[in-house]
Amino acid sequence: MPEEIRLIAPCGMNCGICLAYIRQKRHCPGCHGEDTNKSASCLKCIIKNCEIIKLSRSKFCYECEKYPCLRLKQLDNRYRTKYSMSMIENLESIKNIGLSAFIKNEKERWRCKKCGGNICVHRGYCLHCETVSK
Repeated sequence: MPEEIRLIAPCGMNCGICLAYIRQKRHCPGCHGEDTNKSASCLKCIIKNCEIIKLSRSKFCYECEKYPCLRLKQLDNRYRTKYSMSMIENLESIKNIGLSAFIKNEKERWRCKKCGGNICVHRGYCLHCETVSK
């Protein structure tokens, strides 16, 4: 699986913009990557470990009959409130335009206008050049 596809979590999170993925120390490989350097909360994530998602064709929450489940709603609410990003909107976008188009849009949406790096969703700026440009 290509890295850019592997970086889209079942919940719709783009791991490529996550602080744990972007940082240099203890670099997390993303939701679909090896468990090395993942936080305890990521390892125990109810969504990542959901058996229904693992059996689905797409491997995304939008295929589940419980979509959006309580856990996804809680996660979405936290990210909307704190980071101005929605997991549910991401999932709807993946479902409607496809994963490749979603990834293309994400690359542009989160690209630092100064250096071309990724804007960190958790910090709101580019960790490479520290430019706030979203």
